[in-house]
Amino acid sequence: MKKLTLWIVLLGLALFSSCATPKKIVYVNDMVPNIDYRMLDVPMLKLQKSDRLSIKISAKNPELAAPFNVIGGSYSLGEKENGVSSNTAGQESQSYLIDQQGNITFPILGNFHLEGLTLEQVRDLLSKRLSDGGFIKDAIVKVELLNLKVNVMGEVNRVGIIDVPDARINLLEAISKAGGLTRNAASDRVTVIREENGVRKKLINNIGSQDIFDSPAYYLQQNDIVYVEPIAAESTPKEDRTWRFAAIATGVVTVILTAINLLK
Repeated sequence: MKKLTLWIVLLGLALFSSCATPKKIVYVNDMVPNIDYRMLDVPMLKLQKSDRLSIKISAKNPELAAPFNVIGGSYSLGEKENGVSSNTAGQESQSYLIDQQGNITFPILGNFHLEGLTLEQVRDLLSKRLSDGGFIKDAIVKVELLNLKVNVMGEVNRVGIIDVPDARINLLEAISKAGGLTRNAASDRVTVIREENGVRKKLINNIGSQDIFDSPAYYLQQNDIVYVEPIAAESTPKEDRTWRFAAIATGVVTVILTAINLLK
């Protein structure tokens, strides 16, 4: 009888422990304090097909820049800022969609092949074309990527699509914006699915290790999908209720048997 009681007590403790003890997730837990670690350069985003760009041309003479800032078939002369005039209607700006051939069509200047270029390369390319064509000698070109979005799904607290306004986000920031990992998250199986150069690839990362900083997926790109794998299959509400009932019932039986033994 005593052996049976002991086994029931141990079973009750095991069930209670599995239900009550939360799983702790520690990020980069192998980093040593007060040690310098080499940092990688932030990779420049390269433009892809279906990317959408905002392009603004500014010049000291607003009339020279105006034809290159067409909005809805018309343009207006904007106010001067630091002595340089840009030409936009309010806060609007012309956006350009990179087509399936990797090109955009820019007012007056014609077609540009932009696929595979960085934003800085696009800026320099437009500035050179404006200068070489005799349009604007010292043009100021501002180029922004409008569609930098990252889809975070799986074992995070807020599944969804994250908009990135400053064209730069890393994997840890994306997880933070998604509310962090759940207790069922496999921190060593954080997958980034990336489309690049016409292929799709899967990059698996361990955010519990400092190696995450050297991963090619640490800095995210446009249209990346971040998927955090689960440690175990999610239980259904019915299964949760069953386990809770079993734990409570086992606990009650344990208490009763222990009391009986003490009263003998």
